[in-house]
Amino acid sequence: MRIPGGTDFVAEEQPEAFAEAVAAHVLACATAATPRFTPVYTATVEVTGGRAGRARSLTGALDVRLTRPAERSGHDGGTDPEELFAAGYAACFSSALSVVERRRGATAGPVAVTASVTLGTRPGGAYGIAARLVVRAPECPQDVLEELVAGTHAVCPYSNAVQGNIEVVTEVHGAS
Repeated sequence: MRIPGGTDFVAEEQPEAFAEAVAAHVLACATAATPRFTPVYTATVEVTGGRAGRARSLTGALDVRLTRPAERSGHDGGTDPEELFAAGYAACFSSALSVVERRRGATAGPVAVTASVTLGTRPGGAYGIAARLVVRAPECPQDVLEELVAGTHAVCPYSNAVQGNIEVVTEVHGAS
């Protein structure tokens, strides 16, 4: 279902219309035998040259040089897949936290989410990643922030995508 005038942030921009659309969708799917996935947005990025190549989105909004982490220097101008994943995870988690705040009638105040994504090896030589999220909301009571962050993991598409697949450590820093 599309919400007229909705963007990627329709949940924040039109919360009533979004809530009605979600409720209608849940009711419509309640009788379905298998869960469905309803696309909302698709981003397409083409990479040429692998980790030492270039990433370009079809929209043209993203056009970056990729650099292997071991070859990075302070002024090479490139980025790497882990940095891009960290940026996406932090941005998505922050937006999802706003949704959870609104649903629960809570206010966290200013929030900063820092994501660190680590590339490593697994037994047998395969590569893997791990993530660490640090959520800071100095005006929000610690217990309230912990509850909001726990709920955010259930809403955030990145958290849902990696759940059970990679280690995600979350640190929460609210008001004492």
